[in-house]
Amino acid sequence: MDKNEILSELTAILEQRKGADADSSYVASLYHKGLDAILKKIGEEATETVMAAKDVANGANSDKLIYEVADLWFHSLVLLAQQGLTADDVLAELARRFGVSGHDEKASRQ
Repeated sequence: MDKNEILSELTAILEQRKGADADSSYVASLYHKGLDAILKKIGEEATETVMAAKDVANGANSDKLIYEVADLWFHSLVLLAQQGLTADDVLAELARRFGVSGHDEKASRQ
């Protein structure tokens, strides 16, 4: 699969899973369990990402970090879909920030 198509394909699959039986897929089971289960999973994946980054900083292979970030991104996409949003919404926000100082962007949120 072309890397440029991955987010679109994944978005479509996540949307399809919304109406699926909870026993039919992992994502459908997360949707069925609800927001708190999705948020818990994101917290777990964030912690695992931090731990993997520390391991890489101490000389471990970077494959584990890539794996954990992929899990974190995936579960974040599940959350977005559950909330009626998509990766395109996040990409639009990132595009909006291009050319804006990180300090200025952060100050604008206060």
